[in-house]
Amino acid sequence: MSNTKVLPLLDPADGQAVAPCCPPLTERPFTAEEAETAARMFKALGDPVRLRLFSAVASHEGGEACVCDISDVGVSQPTVSHHLKKLKEAGLLTSERRGTWVYYRVEPSVLAAMGKLLTIAPVPA
Repeated sequence: MSNTKVLPLLDPADGQAVAPCCPPLTERPFTAEEAETAARMFKALGDPVRLRLFSAVASHEGGEACVCDISDVGVSQPTVSHHLKKLKEAGLLTSERRGTWVYYRVEPSVLAAMGKLLTIAPVPA
């Protein structure tokens, strides 16, 4: 059993603005909980193979990719599965089994939250 936490996501269909996991880095210092959340996300992306897999899923036509379409990253299939599992545990990917294949998707709210985290906060007037 895993004790990892998944990043909070919002349903883009409900019309709400995306709430990032943490404030922009320049806004204020992180709380301990915000730092844990951001660290899990960046740790998962800190491996070149995971970053390539995440990018392959995010850029794939239709916003999702079959594992059969993204497994050519220079490592064995079991290693690809391990890295995809780590990305899922960090809340960066979701998956769905369709027959014998698993399809992965990057949630739009995850990309938006990552972008907001790395955005410079507006300077107060």
